[in-house]
Amino acid sequence: MVRIALAQLNLVVGDISGNTSKVAAAMDRALDEGAQVLAVPELAVTGYPPEDLVLKKSFVGANIAAVKDLASRCGDLVAVIGFVDERDGDIFNAAAICNQNEIAAIYHKHVLPNYGVFDERRYFAAGRRHHLIDTQEAVVGVCVCEDAWIPTGPLVTQGDAGAQVVVNINASPFHKGKVREREQMLCERARRAKTSIAYVNCVGGQDELVFDGGSLVIDPDGNVLARGPQFEEDFQIVDVPLGVAGDAAKPSVDRIKLDLREAHGECSPHVSRRREGAEEVYEALRLAVRDYVRKNGFERVVVGLSGGIDSALTSVIAADALGPENVLCVAMPSEFSSSHSVDDSRKLVANLGIELLEIPIRSPYDAYLRVLENTFGPAPMGLAEENVQARIRGNLLMAISNRYGHLVLATGNKSEMACGYATLYGDMAGGLAVLKDVFKTEVYELSRHRNTLSEAIPENIITKAPSAELRPDQKDSDSLPPYDVLDPILELYIEEDSSIDGIVEAGFDRETVVKVARLVDRSEYKRRQAAPGPKVTTKAFGRDRRLPITNGWRE
Repeated sequence: MVRIALAQLNLVVGDISGNTSKVAAAMDRALDEGAQVLAVPELAVTGYPPEDLVLKKSFVGANIAAVKDLASRCGDLVAVIGFVDERDGDIFNAAAICNQNEIAAIYHKHVLPNYGVFDERRYFAAGRRHHLIDTQEAVVGVCVCEDAWIPTGPLVTQGDAGAQVVVNINASPFHKGKVREREQMLCERARRAKTSIAYVNCVGGQDELVFDGGSLVIDPDGNVLARGPQFEEDFQIVDVPLGVAGDAAKPSVDRIKLDLREAHGECSPHVSRRREGAEEVYEALRLAVRDYVRKNGFERVVVGLSGGIDSALTSVIAADALGPENVLCVAMPSEFSSSHSVDDSRKLVANLGIELLEIPIRSPYDAYLRVLENTFGPAPMGLAEENVQARIRGNLLMAISNRYGHLVLATGNKSEMACGYATLYGDMAGGLAVLKDVFKTEVYELSRHRNTLSEAIPENIITKAPSAELRPDQKDSDSLPPYDVLDPILELYIEEDSSIDGIVEAGFDRETVVKVARLVDRSEYKRRQAAPGPKVTTKAFGRDRRLPITNGWRE
């Protein structure tokens, strides 16, 4: 066996000093607790994804200096550390293999993902060689993230060439159900390569991305021996069994002789419960809010509280992420707001212990209408008057943000964002759109889930018909199909890129499908101006789904 420490770390892109300190602390712990090998996440020194920071020579140079400093402190531990390497003008997503206070070898990631949220071919050159670590106890391979996902890729190549254990370092972002998908894939790779896999992932929020952790140790038969928790940092030491050493001749494989230190102390393997469904999405959103707010230097947030379910769920997530004392809710009723909306808002904040301000907007709304009287003329109330109310609210929230330094959380969901059922510079105003990648039907599921933990969202907020309350007796269903019809169409059109004919063949009314597709297509300009929001589906607006604003294509 090989005793391997997996350090599941929450890192910050660009914070080379802070990230290096975290890796150094993990190294010290691994040394003290008797591990032979330490694995930390992909690009741990720079944080992931560093994006255009890697085009700055000073940044790459600082990260190389940091990994050299870490190597000088590793002693007889074998430490596998993710960083950005530079060779002859090219840069690489790399893993430094450190031992005896020096960098013994550097592995360059072979498979550079260039789909969805990934842009690695924009920055990195692909590696071509493998490094197997020959020790007195085992042959250990090293590869990086996507190298494990390809059925005949580097991880399997290393197993065939003799690796009995492969250390796979990762920055694998979250989406619903991915932890199960990832685990199944790694079990298949372990069986195919006849090797154990020590998989370490990072954890935390980084702009739109959430990294869920869930580090794994899998034996050669595809059994899970250890699983790190999702959405929190973790450190565990595992005695990893050896696979069957392959003997396939591979000209691309270099062998490095290193001595493993003597293992001592006790192992700490644990198989944490795998979160699924609404629970895992809720935890992903909570972590995303906490890290986005804290890593960007904010302390408190402000939420416009309408009495509807979207703003209620946003407020609850914020309170769970930051503490209720760091959340300010603002109710801004108009003449069209129902009395129960204000009452429901008061019940919500009482349940959570959140501060509530009430700022009626009747007076500024009337002032706007007087100013616009000559411009609008005697026309009946329409969309312009509705949007004026939304923009007054957005302006008030931004004024509070400017005065007190709170970050504004936008409250719109993915269904609204998809169809353009949101007001630019109004309810779309904010620094983070918490529910941007959450369909409306899922908003209800998440609210129900949260209420199983403690009574947070009043039942009336969950059961009443959704409404923007910008005109008398308004309902969302006046403008949109019912959400239980709308959301499946959106999921097919957006996440699966299904054609209109394909969606109709799936059982939906053609007229409804065409209407929804047109709403989505016409609203790209709005989405391009929206605040970022955490990705929880397979295709989020922004990093995943990138369409031109000026676009003449229609089915």
